[in-house]
Amino acid sequence: VQLQASGGGLVQTGGSLRLSCVTSGCSFSAYSMAWFRQAPGKEREFVAATSWSGSRTYYAESVKGRFTISRDNAKNTMYLQMNGLKPDDTAVYYCAGRGGDIYYVQSKYDYWGQGTQVTVSS
Repeated sequence: VQLQASGGGLVQTGGSLRLSCVTSGCSFSAYSMAWFRQAPGKEREFVAATSWSGSRTYYAESVKGRFTISRDNAKNTMYLQMNGLKPDDTAVYYCAGRGGDIYYVQSKYDYWGQGTQVTVSS
């Protein structure tokens, strides 16, 4: 199973970015997927998660109302639309997947992408 995250970059405060996570080697439509992030000097933290169908989503309080997680099972791809970005959102963003129900705990995820850097300037 391989996950490839992309879409990161440098953006000003208030700007937007859309991250993508393309998967291969798995039955993507049967996997719950999530985004986590790790800021410099901090532990990796949960951002958002989606069930296999996309009908259920969870968000960290810090991103609720600004970020939207979605997926296109026909393209084996998950997305994270990030609006209203703040300097505190600066981090490496990782996508993760698991066969089974949706979780916000990173230890429950079996497969991880390599991460994509998001930098928000003030």
